[in-house]
Amino acid sequence: MTEPTSLQVSDLEAQLNDFDPAVRRRALSALLALAQEGAVTMPPEAPVANMHCHTFFSFNAYGHSPTSLAWLARRKGFQLIGITDFDVLDGVDEFMAACDEAGVRGTAGVETRVYVPEFATREINSPGEPGVKYHMGIGFTTGAVPAEAAGILADLRGRARRRTEDMVGRINPYLAPVAIDFERDVLPLTPRGNATERHVLAAYMRAAQEQAQDLAGFWAEKLKTPRAEIEPLLPDSPKLQNLVRARLMKKGGVGYVQPGPESFPTVEEFHRMILACGALPAVTWLDGTSAGEQAMEELVDLLVSQGAAAMNIIPDRNWNIPDPATRQLKVKNLYEVVHLAQRWALPLNVGTEMNAYGQKLVDDFDALELAPVRQAFLDGAHFIYGHTVLQRALGLGYQSAWAKAYLPGRPERNAFYQRVGYLARPGKEGLQRIAELGAQLAPEELLRKLEA
Repeated sequence: MTEPTSLQVSDLEAQLNDFDPAVRRRALSALLALAQEGAVTMPPEAPVANMHCHTFFSFNAYGHSPTSLAWLARRKGFQLIGITDFDVLDGVDEFMAACDEAGVRGTAGVETRVYVPEFATREINSPGEPGVKYHMGIGFTTGAVPAEAAGILADLRGRARRRTEDMVGRINPYLAPVAIDFERDVLPLTPRGNATERHVLAAYMRAAQEQAQDLAGFWAEKLKTPRAEIEPLLPDSPKLQNLVRARLMKKGGVGYVQPGPESFPTVEEFHRMILACGALPAVTWLDGTSAGEQAMEELVDLLVSQGAAAMNIIPDRNWNIPDPATRQLKVKNLYEVVHLAQRWALPLNVGTEMNAYGQKLVDDFDALELAPVRQAFLDGAHFIYGHTVLQRALGLGYQSAWAKAYLPGRPERNAFYQRVGYLARPGKEGLQRIAELGAQLAPEELLRKLEA
């Protein structure tokens, strides 16, 4: 066999992000064949997990497709990885198939914003938007949803499109003579038409580069920022993008519209869709500094009563902070919310998002600040994988009638799926092995078989 060059491997890895799914599949097969032959070195598996990675079906800052993220986990030795996209389940089936091929422990989720009327006067985790909450469903096994959930999922996609399209309509007049066309300039940046605010931002950055005769002068005028502050940002696209997004698309910007009760689905509506798919509604937590998150016990009580069964945290933003006082406060808040989740029997789903430039490929699980919560993070990752693999293999996931009959309490149910997650092997063979056990076993028998 001819030894592959690093350029050939890089080319195959780039093909993992092609918008053509057939190209992605072929590239993964070729990379796995090279790995099998020993031509691509694979590191040993490490006890780390990134359970919250956006894919290019919503927006990934590094362009990763679901297939590419499965390969990333295999190539870097991540123990577990999970995808989460805004408003769609478009990547779930591809991701599950790629994880099976690559021998990776994978999970899948969806994220959106919901309206919480009980917190209508309090900001929760969507800055500047009282009553609005980022919220998640985790543990999906397919993007094919039951009929009773199809309308809700379609509504999420439709609302998202209207928001981004309307934003372009507000920003275009302000940025004239620079302008973009939603169909021509934004939608081609996405594989299946789920354009986000970040796709709109990318389109405007490209349009300004092509259409503005004096780029620094253009942005200085439109962002009402001195030219001397804009010029150093031009070679650093992420910093300039963050400034443009903050000034044009966030609160106070021309593209922004303050949301209200009708802007997003209710918690109950979103939960209906998640539960119909056999997945788990998950509370999402930002950093504990908002009025809503300072009433976290009240918020969790409300959301658990409506079906929430897990909690999502983005750890890096809560400890990796230059200012010592802010870091101390947010680390304290992180520990407190982890303890709160444990009291409420809410397993943790943690990750880095990857939907903004500079976000890590995986959290630093060896960071001193994460030492007290590291095991809780790993236990939560294995819990959601345990649910996912049992649901896929036997239909015996967390929300199944089997689970509710045998494991009626949340703590015992959590402990069972966490144990399954630690025992279940990744990949096709592991899935097949569980499927062969059959759906008639009691939980203790099933665990004994897996331990054998």
